[in-house]
Amino acid sequence: MLLTTGLVLGLSAAPAGAAEPVIVDSTKHGGRTVAFTFDDGPNPADTPRLLDVLRRHHVKAVFCLWGDFVEAHPELVRDIVAGGHSLCNHSMHHDNMGDWTPERIEADLRQTSAAIHRAAPGVPIRYFRAPYGSWGQSPRVAAKLGMTSLGWKLVIGDWEPPGTDELVRRVKEGLTEGAVVLMHDGPNDRGQTVDAVERLIPELRADGWRFDRPARG
Repeated sequence: MLLTTGLVLGLSAAPAGAAEPVIVDSTKHGGRTVAFTFDDGPNPADTPRLLDVLRRHHVKAVFCLWGDFVEAHPELVRDIVAGGHSLCNHSMHHDNMGDWTPERIEADLRQTSAAIHRAAPGVPIRYFRAPYGSWGQSPRVAAKLGMTSLGWKLVIGDWEPPGTDELVRRVKEGLTEGAVVLMHDGPNDRGQTVDAVERLIPELRADGWRFDRPARG
């Protein structure tokens, strides 16, 4: 279950330099803006084409990276960074962390961030997203490590094969102002998602929407 944007977990103050232990699901500027986020990559079959679509349309997104695939495809992490996109730690093996201890969560998040930094040294990892949205104690741990926990207001179910037209419909009918939208560029065939994004960007812009980054706690 997602926590309300801005809800702080726990009463103790975060260490200096740490993020606040909140889960954000809104854009930085609010209003008629939207933030696109992509989970479970990088994926050599679809991430490069998605990056090309975003580049041609001048849209910056957040990529929530699965550590195993980061290690398998470090060049794609560098391509994401080169495109000016933001990075998100999405755990090492995509395990459900809901009942994990803080120590186990921290070890996993550190391992994932280390893999990302081996692929792209020094790049900021601004966000963490819990696999399956099963947060448990992870927001406080992520905050300790300087990452804002990234939720969503709209998830479009693109892990199933509903087709591009249906994905476009789900976004356009489900979108609310300032929404963070969760989509996927991995690990399986995400061609319909990339096709949907290519259609959605100009259609949403024509309807007065602007593309934004998620807020940070």
